[in-house]
Amino acid sequence: MANDQIRPKRRPRLRHAPAKAGTGSHDPTGGRPQAEVHVAVAEAEADRRESEQVRRVAEVTREASEQERKTAEGLRDGREQLREAAEAARAAGEEARFAAESARHAVVDSVTATAESLKATLEQMSVVEEMRRLLREIRDTKQLESN
Repeated sequence: MANDQIRPKRRPRLRHAPAKAGTGSHDPTGGRPQAEVHVAVAEAEADRRESEQVRRVAEVTREASEQERKTAEGLRDGREQLREAAEAARAAGEEARFAAESARHAVVDSVTATAESLKATLEQMSVVEEMRRLLREIRDTKQLESN
């Protein structure tokens, strides 16, 4: 993990430690021993490196969080597109059902019209047959009279 790079322990600071007597090495400007100044500089450098390392880890973590946010946003967008596609499919299915129902009604109307047409044709054929029968009877009657 990114956090494993951070050093878990800190060194104790020597700022409040009493000065050693008689070393003979004093800082001409502050009166502090030079060894203590070197330790403080080394600790400051170590703290700076540690801060830089923490900053880098924080940046990596921020970038990972940003990538996760973008991924989550992409997933949300994908879900929204799927929802819209499902809604469009539902609407298309509803329209298809309505069209099928209309077509069924049209077929029923067509079959009814055909049945009525056949019934009318049958009635007309019956009338024609009746007229032929009557004409035959008239013809037969005339033939009998002429004989």
